[in-house]
Amino acid sequence: MTDFHRSMRCLILCMTLLFTVVNGEEIFHDWHVAINTDINPVSQVQPVITINDMFPGPLINSTTNDNIHVNVHNDMDEPLLMTWNGVQQRLNSWQDGVSGTNCPIQPGKNWTFVFQVKDQIGSFFYFPSINFQRAGGGFGPIRVNNRVVIKVPFPKPEAQFDLLIGDWYQGSFKDVRKAVAHRQPHLMLMNGKGSFLDPLAKAHETFTVSQGKTYLFRVSNIGNVWSMNFRIQNHTMVVVETEGSYTNQITVDSLDIHVGQSYSVLVTADQNPADYYIVGSPKWANLSNQTSISAVGILHYESSTKPANGPLPTGPGPFDISFSINQARSIRWNLTTGAARPNPQGTFNVSNVTISQTFVLRGSSAKIDGVPRFTVNNVSYNTPSTPLKLADYYINGSGVYQLDAFPVHSSLKVPVNGTFVVTGNHKDWLEIVFKNDLDSMDSWHLDGFGFFVVGYGEGEWTPALRSTYNIYDPVARSTVQVYPRGWSAVYVYLDNPGMWNLRSQNLKHWYLGQELYVRVYDADPNPAKERPPPENLLDTTVDESMEWKMDISLNEVDEFLGLDDDGYDNPSNSMRRLISRPSKSSLRSSK
Repeated sequence: MTDFHRSMRCLILCMTLLFTVVNGEEIFHDWHVAINTDINPVSQVQPVITINDMFPGPLINSTTNDNIHVNVHNDMDEPLLMTWNGVQQRLNSWQDGVSGTNCPIQPGKNWTFVFQVKDQIGSFFYFPSINFQRAGGGFGPIRVNNRVVIKVPFPKPEAQFDLLIGDWYQGSFKDVRKAVAHRQPHLMLMNGKGSFLDPLAKAHETFTVSQGKTYLFRVSNIGNVWSMNFRIQNHTMVVVETEGSYTNQITVDSLDIHVGQSYSVLVTADQNPADYYIVGSPKWANLSNQTSISAVGILHYESSTKPANGPLPTGPGPFDISFSINQARSIRWNLTTGAARPNPQGTFNVSNVTISQTFVLRGSSAKIDGVPRFTVNNVSYNTPSTPLKLADYYINGSGVYQLDAFPVHSSLKVPVNGTFVVTGNHKDWLEIVFKNDLDSMDSWHLDGFGFFVVGYGEGEWTPALRSTYNIYDPVARSTVQVYPRGWSAVYVYLDNPGMWNLRSQNLKHWYLGQELYVRVYDADPNPAKERPPPENLLDTTVDESMEWKMDISLNEVDEFLGLDDDGYDNPSNSMRRLISRPSKSSLRSSK
């Protein structure tokens, strides 16, 4: 080999490495989502949503900049969508997997989501987003690991464990959704398994550790209603990350984790070899026996011959708001460590931003036409038959939604059903104040972004309370808790154009209307600012032979799609209005 050839090979290898580092790997998953009646995590026989016969579903183990391809086969008997909780979908709301951005995957059909995990390192999860299906399973963990050029602000752990903990209903999720306003969960599961203390549980979760070693636990509350307190008997935890942001490291005996939230904690096996309880117990729930409904697993030292014993480790009182707020205020952003890119997390100095808009969003309940609903500013979200993103792109929303039709600073005098879509301007700073009129805990999530949590409080929010905000090092995350009869405030930098879902993570609240969409708009059609529709956009509902034909009748479309009048909150006839239009080009030009 000549020196020239050696130099060229070296150059090619370097360019290949650079391309891999910058653009990431291609990761492929093929999922069959089905209903299984044999798992039965509690004593009662019930349908469980599995992915490739797994409950929870398979791990998506990725690295910053990787491109994820998930081919979802819907083997259930009703429409399905999957969403990727906390993954920001940079410039690509087409892949978000909620009713406002995607057509449902029909039974017997498949659709491939393609998205990039970018600008985030941390712990996330996925779940089915429509028809109350999250209450039946279908969820699983997502890890976004650091690139080799990015330094992690803690020593490499011996191993990593995923813990998906959440409340669980006995019985069919289909039955629960019919009477969801009046149903409460029965107990909590850990990674889809029952409690170690429950003699009727088929299995319980166990993690094996070696004395003296340190482990990273990625803990998510994937439940429906209940916040939880997480703790490990005789062990402390060091909080290091939450939903894609490294935190200032604090040591805690227990950690409040609210619905939809994720944390990474370091646990050192520094006790005598034995088995120890791992506990997730519900908070803000009127329950007579916390022990019997808590999720209980085991931390097992590899040389242990001593079973776990004694009472479960105690945590704060289930209604102790002071503990929870004080702990939440101590979760702060690590301004000095690197993030997914080499620059420090603290690149944005939140103390110097100029707020362009303020939303004051009040979550409450109401009866509309005699039906129990949950509302935002007295508007209960009505899901249109056409996804908002499609309507926005092709017909400027005409006939599907009216932009800014409802107030974002106050509540309507009378509660109504409506398709709530608000304006956000690209690269503006937005302040959102979430108010909670309910006596129960709530939590709010914004797809497409991590927001800066600048304040919490009890009682009513007033502009004067801005003086109490933490604008020095507020943590950036995608889900914030809102305490009963309290408020939470966040700042959002709207740097991600698209149609983004803003919702209560409490599944009952969300299913019954507590959501809206933020249309982050930039008049420049440059695809570097927002990606164009994916090539398989219509594959969920229309094959090539039917796509955009004028001579097809809506009755034929109904017959093809197998549509009915079941009355799902997220209807299946998502493409009818668009299919009856003349052509893609004319729709696009009409915008």
